[in-house]
Amino acid sequence: MDKKVLIADQINEKGIDELSGIAEVVSNFTITKEELLDVIKDFDAIIVRSRTKVTREVIEASPKLKIIARAGVGVDNVDVQAATERGVMVINAPESTSITVAEHTMGLMLALSRKIAIADSSVKQGKWEKSRFMGIELNGKTLGVIGMGRIGSQVVTRSKAFGMSTIVYDPYITKKTALELGVTVVDLETLIKKSDVMTIHVPLTNETKHLISKEQFEMMKENAFIINCARGGIINEDDLFEALSTNKIRGAGLDVFENEPPKDSPLLGLDNIVLTPHIAASTSEAQRDAAIIVANEIKKVFKGQSPKNVINMPVLDTETLSIIKPYFELIEKIGRFMIQTAKGNINELNITYCGELSEFPKNDILTRMILQEVLNPILNEPVNLVNATSVAENRGIIVTEGKRCDAKGFKSLIKVEMKSDENDVSLEGIFAQKPKIVMINGYPVDVEPEGTMLICKYKDKPGTIGAIGTKIGEHGINIAKMQVGRKELGGEAVMVLKVDQHVPKILISDIKKLEDVHDAVAVNL
Repeated sequence: MDKKVLIADQINEKGIDELSGIAEVVSNFTITKEELLDVIKDFDAIIVRSRTKVTREVIEASPKLKIIARAGVGVDNVDVQAATERGVMVINAPESTSITVAEHTMGLMLALSRKIAIADSSVKQGKWEKSRFMGIELNGKTLGVIGMGRIGSQVVTRSKAFGMSTIVYDPYITKKTALELGVTVVDLETLIKKSDVMTIHVPLTNETKHLISKEQFEMMKENAFIINCARGGIINEDDLFEALSTNKIRGAGLDVFENEPPKDSPLLGLDNIVLTPHIAASTSEAQRDAAIIVANEIKKVFKGQSPKNVINMPVLDTETLSIIKPYFELIEKIGRFMIQTAKGNINELNITYCGELSEFPKNDILTRMILQEVLNPILNEPVNLVNATSVAENRGIIVTEGKRCDAKGFKSLIKVEMKSDENDVSLEGIFAQKPKIVMINGYPVDVEPEGTMLICKYKDKPGTIGAIGTKIGEHGINIAKMQVGRKELGGEAVMVLKVDQHVPKILISDIKKLEDVHDAVAVNL
């Protein structure tokens, strides 16, 4: 086996078993940073949980590395930007913990509403304080869910068994999904004001940092609970302490903290908060599933297949893939055409998706394919779907995407415009049983992009086409197909010739010298 996988943190044996038949697996669950830097150069993939840090330094020391797999959800311990720049896939197992974290959220909800944690502590101290632990029912209460991804959706499903009604805040939830889940979509302020229990299920980003702070606590009901099993830092813990210590809200449940462990946090001294040590995802089932999921993702990559949990490149659902997959070959041909016709450095690429393709939000995969074809021939560093946009940005190439409904009578159409130091090139292509170019630099054509092609720009006047054909014959090259496109009689025109032999540079030079020929270029597709 020529593939090697390093397992740097303890994972379930089921995951290791999945990999044993396809790669050499090396397990070192206590590997240090220094040891990792020394050995990573020999591995094609690495699996980590939360202990091992895959830093930029580690990534740059590993020329063979193709995959960084996190056997879990969060990738805080992986330098995703550095991985993307090097074309290394970062994969995780988001579905592995959905049920586990949702159940923990419900556990905190029950512990708060029935004061289970402090009642347990009281009994163990030999006390019997029944009147102190009067609780409330969840039945009939309003649950507010911030973030309706996998975990948020699972929490909603379970809350229904307790007779709770649900309002949600998520800018990306569709009306159809909301209807299917039986939830009401509201803005964040409304959710905060109306929730009896508020639970957070969003990642920590610049936008969600301290999303819930003093201003939000002031809006909450006095009897409300807040729960966070997502990421520390989404709740401002100083403001939470003030709200709890002054009974502005009834209680809180936290599994995550701004600093872990929260050794000196004043929250530790309160009895109206339930705290757990970041264990919401820690069940044997979740750890087993995470290990199996990332192992299978690695296997897919080694077999040349597409993994589904790559966080640093777009992932397509089955329906979208079935619609855009026919355009993959067209996109690749357009990219190859562009780079072979560019003169000087490429400065800008504009891609417009028209017709049916304009309706899909994830055309980014097609854009990355074009960049891959354009950049690989001119760069020493490998360019793939992961790092294509990052490499283009680092090279100063402006890449823009656009969408429009008009596909000029076709089901879908892709228009690509390239601007380089010395020329501009524009292509429009479709897929109709096979890829076709229907426009070159504004001139209508009907060309199958394949084999060796010669494109000539000339003045549309009698004798010019014949002169070009004669010159091609003089060089012993046979013409297989010919297409001519023009905007107006007697104006400029473009001729696309499919030829059977390689086109030497001397032929291009000779054609350009012909009277009324403005340009000529050969491309090999």
